[in-house]
Amino acid sequence: MPELPEVETVCRGLARALEGRRLSRVELRRPDLRVPFSPRFAERLTGRRIVAIRRRAKYMLWEMDDGTVLIGHLGMSGRMNIGAGEPGPAGRHDHVLFVTEDGPHVVFNDHRRFGLMVLDHVETLAAHPLIAGIGPEPLGNEFDGPTLSRALDGRRTPIKAALLDQKVVAGLGNIYVSEALFRAQISPERAAATVAGARAERLVPAIRDVLAEAIAAGGSTLRDYVQADGELGYFQHNFKVYDRADQPCPACGKGVIRRIVQSNRSTYFCPRCQK
Repeated sequence: MPELPEVETVCRGLARALEGRRLSRVELRRPDLRVPFSPRFAERLTGRRIVAIRRRAKYMLWEMDDGTVLIGHLGMSGRMNIGAGEPGPAGRHDHVLFVTEDGPHVVFNDHRRFGLMVLDHVETLAAHPLIAGIGPEPLGNEFDGPTLSRALDGRRTPIKAALLDQKVVAGLGNIYVSEALFRAQISPERAAATVAGARAERLVPAIRDVLAEAIAAGGSTLRDYVQADGELGYFQHNFKVYDRADQPCPACGKGVIRRIVQSNRSTYFCPRCQK
């Protein structure tokens, strides 16, 4: 599933192509994705000008000139494909089409249909069930050591699981949590409450750095992810531990990267470096 850097990269690509443009046509080619589309979805978007496209956690937010907000999630396999000129025939998994006046069009393709698109309004967005309760953005000023320490206080779950909780911090997923914990030299098996304090102060910049580097590289291309312009991400070439089981640790050179399963997800770490 695309994580924060991948969604951020897609949003930036869409913003360059669509911000300031008016939607002349919106087509739904099925009644639902993971959940049904909002009532009058196409009608409410047709004719509207796209004011801004941004990200909140792993959600895309398209704000229109009348305050309508499209909340989108890529799911496991969703792609936002930007094209020029008149769109061609719909592919089997091309579920939503956005056409702009005298500009590019965008096709949402999702062969697994785990993505979603629903509508809300800018004035009520913060209370929407998909958005309400999400934790601080890890690249924002509100995310720091004390904030993370408070969120982890009293938690007995492993720190890996705690960081995947979107109420603790927004947008983190399996790949970048493994990479950040490695950089901070914290074991993914350590109880979350014990990370509060000095370890949290070490972990916050590690999270920021790995996300910033991944965004600069266009995300990580694993399985279905590509950028909105069709380009691949390249951060997978910079992985230190993720998907590197049984390889020598790149930090100490003596440990061997180990793979374990936590909450049905693979975790990679160096038992020698990470305590």
